[in-house]
Amino acid sequence: MNSPTTQVYPIVWHEDRVLLIDQTRLPHKYVVVEIKCCEDMAEAIKTMIVRGAPAIGVAAAYGMYLGAREINTDEREMFLNQLEEVAQVLRQTRPTAVNLFWAIARMLKTAHETIGSIEHLKSSLLATAQAIQLEDLQTCHAIGDHGLEVLPTKPEQLCIMTYCNAGALATAGYGTALGVVRSAWREGRLARVYACETRPRLQGAKLTAWECLQDRIPVTVITDNMAAHCMNRGLIDAVVVGADRIAGNGDTANKIGTYSLALVAKAHNIPFFVAAPLSTIDFDLPTGSQIPIEERHPSEIYQVGETMICPPGVEFYNPAFDVTPANLISGIITERGVVVPDQLQQFQFQASA
Repeated sequence: MNSPTTQVYPIVWHEDRVLLIDQTRLPHKYVVVEIKCCEDMAEAIKTMIVRGAPAIGVAAAYGMYLGAREINTDEREMFLNQLEEVAQVLRQTRPTAVNLFWAIARMLKTAHETIGSIEHLKSSLLATAQAIQLEDLQTCHAIGDHGLEVLPTKPEQLCIMTYCNAGALATAGYGTALGVVRSAWREGRLARVYACETRPRLQGAKLTAWECLQDRIPVTVITDNMAAHCMNRGLIDAVVVGADRIAGNGDTANKIGTYSLALVAKAHNIPFFVAAPLSTIDFDLPTGSQIPIEERHPSEIYQVGETMICPPGVEFYNPAFDVTPANLISGIITERGVVVPDQLQQFQFQASA
C-alpha cells in the first residue's frame, strides 16, 4: 500500500464565487482565478482555464447558478425564460463534452421543479451545483476502484499508459483515468505511468505529469509518436484514457490521438480501457459518427508558447477530438462497474436519472 494521494480540487465554491485553478498556466505557475458571473465562467470554459468533461459539467452547473443570481425578477415565468438564455450562453462554449449539456439540463430541471419564491429557487440551484460537484468526486473514487477489477493481474506491478489528462484537474477531484491510476498506486499495483504528451496542447506533458508528481507517482512523459515503440518493447501493460462523450454503442470521443493509440494497443494485444462517469454516455446518439467534433484555433498547432514552429502560408486542420470505435475498447469503467461497449444499454436508465 502506498500513501494517500494529494487532494487537488480544480473547482471550489468559496463564499459567493467560484475559484478555478487556471490550467493554462500549469505546470509553471499555480494560479487561482475568481469567477463571479456566468459570462466569466463561459469564457473560462471556452479558453480551457477549466477543462476535462466532468470538470466542465461542474463548472457549467456553477455558471448556471451565477447567471441565475443575476436575474432580477419576482415573476417565475420571466425568471425561467432568462435562465434559459443563461443556459444557451454556456451551451455554446464546448460542443463535444456531453457533461456540459447534462449538467445544464439538470440545473434547468431543478429550476422547473422547485416550488417557492425566486430566492428559494436560486438557493436550490446552488445546492444542485454543489451536489453535482460532490457526486462527481464520489463517482471518480468509484471509477478508480472498479478499474482495479479489470486491470491485468500480471505483472504484480503494472505500467499504465494514459493520454491527455483525465485526472483530478479534469474532474471534481481524483480523476477518471487517473482515478484508476491512483487506486492502483494506493494498492501497490502500479509501477509507473507513461503519459503521452498529447499534442497540440500538451495536457499529458503538462497536467498529467504535474498531477503524478504531486502524488509521487513515478511518471515518464513520451511524445505521442513513441507509443507504439514503447508497446513493442514490452513497456506497457494497459492503456487507460478518459472520455468527453460516449455514444450508445460505446464509440468514444476523447482527445485527438486517442483513436490511433487504441489501434496501436490492439495491434500489440494490450487492453485499452475508457474510464468515464455514466453522465458521459449520450444514449441519444446511437453511434460515434453523430458526435460533434470541436475544431480549435490553428495557433495551437503553429506555435508553442510564443514560438512559431511552422512556415507562414501553410494551412491547418485542428480537430480537438477523435472517435475511437467500440470494437477497439476492452471495457468502459464507470461508477457502477465495468462494461463491454455492446452492453452499455444496461446503464441507460441510470445514466439519465
